Amino acid sequence: MRGNLPKPIKKQREVLYMPSAGHTAVFGTAGSGKTTLALYRAAYLSEPSMPHAGRTLLLTFNKTLVTYLKYLKPFELQNVQVETYHTFARGYLNNRGKMSRNCICDPDYRNAFISQAVKAVESAYEPSKFFKRPFEFFSDEIQWIFSHGITSQEEYVEVERVGRIGTNLSRKLRPVMYEILNKYLEIRTAAGKLYDWDDIAIAARKEFEEDSSARFYKHIIVDEGQDFSPEMIRSLAAAIPEDGSLSFFGDVAQQIYGQRMSWRSAGLKIPQQWFFKENYRNTKQIAQLGLAISRMPFFQDIPDLVEPTSPRADGALPALVGCTDKDQQVEIALRAARSAGKTQSVAILVKDRAQERIFSSALGANATRLHRDLQVWNDGPGIYHGTYHAAKGLEFDVVILPFLDADNLPDPDYMTSHGEEDGLTHDGRLLYVAVTRAKTSLILLYTGELTPLLPVDESLYQRVKP
Repeated sequence: MRGNLPKPIKKQREVLYMPSAGHTAVFGTAGSGKTTLALYRAAYLSEPSMPHAGRTLLLTFNKTLVTYLKYLKPFELQNVQVETYHTFARGYLNNRGKMSRNCICDPDYRNAFISQAVKAVESAYEPSKFFKRPFEFFSDEIQWIFSHGITSQEEYVEVERVGRIGTNLSRKLRPVMYEILNKYLEIRTAAGKLYDWDDIAIAARKEFEEDSSARFYKHIIVDEGQDFSPEMIRSLAAAIPEDGSLSFFGDVAQQIYGQRMSWRSAGLKIPQQWFFKENYRNTKQIAQLGLAISRMPFFQDIPDLVEPTSPRADGALPALVGCTDKDQQVEIALRAARSAGKTQSVAILVKDRAQERIFSSALGANATRLHRDLQVWNDGPGIYHGTYHAAKGLEFDVVILPFLDADNLPDPDYMTSHGEEDGLTHDGRLLYVAVTRAKTSLILLYTGELTPLLPVDESLYQRVKP
């Protein structure tokens, strides 16, 4: 095939010829070529000359990755559609007459409706600390309920795992939480919003289960599957015909939404799993830092975690730069990016949009912002900037990570709303994602005390004076 894909090598070739019917799962460490394999798998399943050929759908989680996949995709793959899960679900529901204009609740409306719901339910009860929890708790709990396809109070009360990673809610309070959920749905529906981006998967799954018509896609491939909720996976299992296939590619070390689902609960029957430990992206030194992060306490007890084999490519140790203040961090990050960006691809990655704007204003049109509506992927030398989230699935020659201060990571606000354990786990996995985007060079900047999310082993870094 032509295009921008590297050739599959060694054990990667096995994946191309996995069974062409049923459910399969491929787990790989960061840099093991999962995205490349997903595209080759799509080519194999959609090849017109093969007996198993059929229309193929390649799904990923965000639009930036869709743009990147379309850049990599060889133009011969005419029978392969590449899009996000939500684009697919929305299109299917629209085709079934279950989607009206502007009926999906955007995040701002969702936040307002949930706040109204909490206040409405609170007014019917005696004063309680429960209602004084941060807004993020209620928002994330509703997301968790939807993502696991829970549709009754009885099911919610009985379920074992409630909350995100370390956040649990006692069973006696769950009926109250479910009352808030129902009030949110009531307010949302009254405003003409049939769905939000979390429960649209429930609607799609239910519709597929009632839909007896021929399936549009014979094969579905999921890239970066660790970010898909259990209900998304269930809906996709229902979206293929009996002789079709669902192929799952993911890295549980990059899982940041705390699903911890079993295959059976997600509607999959996986007779065999493939594991890829070879790291083809990072140098040995960067891979060793990523491995050290994955061995920290917040990665314990993760099923299907793939421990990488250290790559042969040698390089410099990640540079750890202690700065006098945040302004100096910004100055060093910009200087390093502008210098390296002349001959290499460089990414400045931060935890949120507020920090990203610092670099957006300084770089302007001379850099590419990683965002959900990115339409064109320009390979080669240049500067990119964005959040850890936005960089998932991508790779760059040089990655620069400023603001690795203990008072910035883990995020204090997230810790307040979700607890220390959840804060460490959530932001620790995000930092793992950011570190493993770097192919050859990694620059880590901080002021004061270094974040506890990074290993303390000094042999993993080279200390550089600013």
